[in-house]
Parts: sequence; structure tokens; C-alpha cells
Amino acid sequence: MTTYYAQIDSPVGALLLTSDGAVLTGMYFLNAPVEESRRSLVAPDWVLDPAVAPFAETTAQLAAYFAGERQDFDLPLRAEGTGFQQRVWEELCRIPYGTTISYGELARRLGDANACRAVGLANGRNPIAIIVPCHRVIGANGKLTGYGGGMDRKKALLDLEARVGGGSPGVGEPQLALL
Repeated sequence: MTTYYAQIDSPVGALLLTSDGAVLTGMYFLNAPVEESRRSLVAPDWVLDPAVAPFAETTAQLAAYFAGERQDFDLPLRAEGTGFQQRVWEELCRIPYGTTISYGELARRLGDANACRAVGLANGRNPIAIIVPCHRVIGANGKLTGYGGGMDRKKALLDLEARVGGGSPGVGEPQLALL
């Protein structure tokens, strides 16, 4: 399967989009402060093609999100991960715009209050930043904790959502599919 990519600018820095030609498979912060082994780097066999689906629609929806005009994304997504990671990412999509929850609450929603660490690890492996809103998960004490895109980006995303206001849960939720 061919992996297509495009790079776009955003108010929180450059983003790398990946697609299989039909669905969005990844969105990564370029120059993010994560260890090299976890950064999405363009592989030699990837094809640069900004016209591939759904890059134009992703770019348009992100522009509306950053302008405060969009609270939900409606894009075809496919995130590759373990069954547990898939469950965590699906639950992330249920966190309403403009709200945050703790890792413990996310674990409880998944049925295992003791799985905080595993939830945190799965959250950190989310391959579709912003759209699968891992930035909405914070520490139990209400403080911002780890974010693969960097704490400044996490704070910027949460500040944007707080300024714009609350969302409507369940409307336009991205749907993830197992690979």
C-alpha cells in the first residue's frame, strides 16, 4: 500500500499529513519534541501528493477549527494500532470540544480505573493529532502533562477551545478503523 503525504502550515506549526489515498492515516507535528524513534519521518517510498484524498478537506477543516468556526471534524480516518490503543483513541473522540478529562477518567471510561499508565502510553501513540483530541487529556490535579507535540502546542489548542466555547458531544465524531 502506498503512503501519500503532504505538509501544511497551521497556527501551532507545520503538520505532516499521511494518507493511503482514501483516508487520513496520520497527522503529526513537525519539529515536535519527541524522541527520534517516535517521530513520523517521511520514508523514502512515500509519495508527496497534496491532491490525494482527504488532504484538501483536512486542510479546510483544520483552518475552520483554528478560526474558531469548527468544533467537530468529519473526516475518514484509519489509525494503525493495537486493540487497546484503538479503544483509547475512540474514547478520545468522545471528549467534547472545550473540555478536558484526566488519564484516570479516561481509564475509568474504558472500564479499568487502574489502567492510567497504559492509557497514557496509548494516548501518546495517537497518530492523528488534533483530530483525535489527545490534547484534551490532562493530569488528575488539573495540570497539563505530557504531549508529543510539546506543552506549548497543547496549551495553545486548549486555550483556543476554551475561548471558542463548549462543543456538542457525539456530533461529527471521527470514526477510527482497525488496520
